[in-house]
Amino acid sequence: MLLYHGSTVIVETPEIRKSVSCLDFGVGFYTTTSYEQAVRWAKIKMRRSGTDRCFVSVYEFNYEQAEKETVIERFASADINWLNFVVNNRKGIPHMGKTDMHIGPVADDSVYASIRLFETGILDAQETVKRLKTELLNDQWAFHTEKILDYCKFVSAKEITEEA
Repeated sequence: MLLYHGSTVIVETPEIRKSVSCLDFGVGFYTTTSYEQAVRWAKIKMRRSGTDRCFVSVYEFNYEQAEKETVIERFASADINWLNFVVNNRKGIPHMGKTDMHIGPVADDSVYASIRLFETGILDAQETVKRLKTELLNDQWAFHTEKILDYCKFVSAKEITEEA
């Protein structure tokens, strides 16, 4: 299967980098099955970094083999377990399991508004999840270990223009 990564550089050799910000699924190398989502991420990173170029790197991921030999946790939807996992990661509370990869919905800007209402106590978990079910959520695949990166092979990269 193909996975995509948006960045200001071509990433031929993915690596797990400690992030300064607390991301949805914690520390990891983030990809998606949505080319359009990767283009959006690349453009966001380009604007934030002040550079004038961005790219989508493409990978072949041997999911079937990785599923047999590593620990993959998949959130099928933005449910209460997903919500608690994302909120904890964004608060900097690390996941204590031995999971090599997490797969699940992306908490984009529209979703994040509902999550903030949950974090501040305005919404409870059930109401937050109910609101999230109305959103069209792309996926994200977060690689957390070098072991699972072995199943991910660089295929190509494409420069993204502002018009794309």
